[in-house]
Amino acid sequence: MKEQLYEHLSFLYGHDQAILLGDQLAERLVVFQTSWLAARPSSAARVTEKDAVLITYGDMVQAPGERPLATLADFLTHHLAGLVSTVHILPFYPYSSDDGFSVIDYQAVNPAWGSWDDVAQVGRSFRLMFDAVVNHISAESTWFQAFLRDERPYTNYFITVDPHTDLSAVFRPRTHPLLTPFDTPSGRKHVWTTFSADQVDLNVANPDVLLAIIDVLLAYVAHGAEFIRLDAIAYLWKEVGTSCLHLPQTHEIVRLMRTVLDVVAPHVSLITETNVPHVDNISYYGHGLNEAQMVYNFSLPPLTLHAFHTGSAATLSQWASTLVLPSDQVTFFNFLASHDGIGVQPARGLLPDTAVSDIAARVQALGGHVSYKTNSDGSQSPYELNCNYLEALGDPTAVAEPTALKARRFLAAQAIMLALRGVPGIYFHSLFGSQNWPEGVETWGYSRAINRQKLQRAPLEAELADLQSLRYQVFGPYQKLLQVRSRHPAFHPNGDQEILFASEAVFALWRVSPDGRDRVLCLQNVSRHAVDVQLPLQNVPSATGPLVDLLTGETAVPRGHTLSVTLPPYAVRWLSATSTRFQ
Repeated sequence: MKEQLYEHLSFLYGHDQAILLGDQLAERLVVFQTSWLAARPSSAARVTEKDAVLITYGDMVQAPGERPLATLADFLTHHLAGLVSTVHILPFYPYSSDDGFSVIDYQAVNPAWGSWDDVAQVGRSFRLMFDAVVNHISAESTWFQAFLRDERPYTNYFITVDPHTDLSAVFRPRTHPLLTPFDTPSGRKHVWTTFSADQVDLNVANPDVLLAIIDVLLAYVAHGAEFIRLDAIAYLWKEVGTSCLHLPQTHEIVRLMRTVLDVVAPHVSLITETNVPHVDNISYYGHGLNEAQMVYNFSLPPLTLHAFHTGSAATLSQWASTLVLPSDQVTFFNFLASHDGIGVQPARGLLPDTAVSDIAARVQALGGHVSYKTNSDGSQSPYELNCNYLEALGDPTAVAEPTALKARRFLAAQAIMLALRGVPGIYFHSLFGSQNWPEGVETWGYSRAINRQKLQRAPLEAELADLQSLRYQVFGPYQKLLQVRSRHPAFHPNGDQEILFASEAVFALWRVSPDGRDRVLCLQNVSRHAVDVQLPLQNVPSATGPLVDLLTGETAVPRGHTLSVTLPPYAVRWLSATSTRFQ
């Protein structure tokens, strides 16, 4: 263990510091492992076809007089037990802004929401996923407040830069200035703030900061986290004169985190959140055994949106056909919607700029917003679309679309995400059929609020029981998709997939179980028109007889070695020759 730690630390800080730091870190790990070993879950498969992750805020569901985390735990147990395996509770720590992502105290629970006991209550029914927001910390944190008082050791916990320094090479995901001035007893200091003036970047070039971050990760493991999301990890290491994005030191720190967890908590997975073009995103797998076990599949949301906007799955299919994994120890974290927006950076190079502009204009016409980034030449370009995903799929020319049409189109998009190889991450507002919340934007003054509405439990459950409501018409069929997916080994995250180019309007793929015995043909019509598709089956030994739709029980009979299927608008068909095993 010490040798591995030394290699990482030597790369980051040099030989001399690595020896001392390696001893300090190894001692921490021995103490942690000794005290926690008995509580560690037994070894099992990291993820299977039974795994799906719900993404939710800790106060997403509320009831009068109740702690929101306790309400959430009870609501999820009643409605989602057996449907999702894992709950990703977005930052539930004390915070000062950005709905939790400006963390005041990494190791405490927001007292307005509940306690660690309430988090543990969620963990009794579901696996847990926590956020490690370690690129930055709140300006109200004790660390930064001590920095403002010139107190050691915090004087070197943050990055100060001469404001006259040329920082034009730094990649900017926002439009505000990179440096924020703060007054201290020793004078005014300009501090690095990538995302906002309230989110102050940590100086991981200081090894004491890195050790403090490792302590945070270990604390999350001790509180039951089996998945740790590394928020905005691509920006972690700063070096003037570079883009400060995906630097070698950043990757080395991810490798160090992986080594630490492999030693003391091998059941825990790292998930990197990097809203960047696809080739950079998948670089966080490393060689498949040494960095993250999962990466957010950031290109999927904009490419799926483009497919439904144009009625053509051609670009989505072409991109999906290139998806490969460097080992059987990693997989994709597939998602369409999140607490943020729909990133368009990951579509760069996959869609022409005109297509990205068209998507942005359509989302604005549907009541959404566009967030911009500043380019190195001072210009601005779209960075993120802020809109509920169900709404973003809509037709801005339609006066009033029927509820059933909205639900069917949305579920077709979700089916694509569920069918692809990987673990699906489902945002709360997607699973429960929410729409835009423009009042939130007006109230809170930022665009991301449009998809961050907090819900009262009683009215939410009333809508879920109303057969005519959009929530009912989304959640019911969504349950069926999740149930079917969890029962069929062809949907294993490490099973094979083959993209088919059956029709421009159809996203089609075979999913194959890891042992090759079970296959499911997944067909999703992305257009508002009925489509006839013909698929050759000569290379599919199991498809010699009728194929059964796992969702409806209907059969499709091949003629010779060809299967002909008519797909109504936005139809989903998951066809299997082995379906009777999973009824």
